[in-house]
Amino acid sequence: MITEKKAFTVNGYGMVAVLLLLQLVSAGMVVRGVVMVDSAAIVGWILASLVVAFCWHGLFLVAPNQGKVLQLFGKYVGTEHVTGLRWTNPLIFTRIPISLRVRNFESGKLKVNDANGNPIEIAAVVVWKVVDSAEAYFEVDDYESFVTIQSEAALRNVANEYPYDNHSDEVLSLRGDPAGIAGKIREQVQERLGKAGIEVIETRISHLAYAPEIAQAMLRKQQASAVLAARRLIVRGAVEMVTDAIRSLAESQELELDEERKANMVSNLLVVICGEQQAQPVINSGSLY
Repeated sequence: MITEKKAFTVNGYGMVAVLLLLQLVSAGMVVRGVVMVDSAAIVGWILASLVVAFCWHGLFLVAPNQGKVLQLFGKYVGTEHVTGLRWTNPLIFTRIPISLRVRNFESGKLKVNDANGNPIEIAAVVVWKVVDSAEAYFEVDDYESFVTIQSEAALRNVANEYPYDNHSDEVLSLRGDPAGIAGKIREQVQERLGKAGIEVIETRISHLAYAPEIAQAMLRKQQASAVLAARRLIVRGAVEMVTDAIRSLAESQELELDEERKANMVSNLLVVICGEQQAQPVINSGSLY
């Protein structure tokens, strides 16, 4: 695996001054050779002037949040991140710019099946950036396309692992735990993109819905599940209240109840607490029995 390393470069502004000086010196020596009619000196200084002129090719610019991947005859020799005008070996003709800026990618609406087999539509936003320019350029053919395909593949995989909705707190659901699901998506996307020198900064679900063909049916199912969960909670609370009431009466020792009376009281209290309509009071004008 090819990993990023520092390229050999020097300050370009200093090299401009040096090359200008060498260019002027070589030109002056050529003129001197012509005046002195020294053919060897003329040829030598003309060659030196050409070499200096070729050295100008070693200058290149690096923009902020950009890396320049340098190759010498096809061999990777390093990456330069220092911004401004730089100079390197003029034989390095290949200098590929790689953006290190933070980027956003939003997947299209993917139609997948959740853990329960229900068809859903899901989309996500992935925030990423290149952290290793050598891996991004040499390890994959097109790292931008790689991000797109692998992010959608990870999103499909996560959507298949979890249900769309779940009333239990023990299991994550796509709709009920967006932060937890976003973390799972980020982990899987990072695992896939790590080999391309890419860091995933953040992921979040941007769209989540049942597929149109089952949307109405699943809406009714959601409503029924919500009512059932609410009823279960009401009954649990009612049982606790009735238990506390009977325990308080038994501890006070002011009223003794046999098993039949306790059962009757439990039944009446549960009806009053769990009933949807307001209880109607009944005045007993006779005996308690």
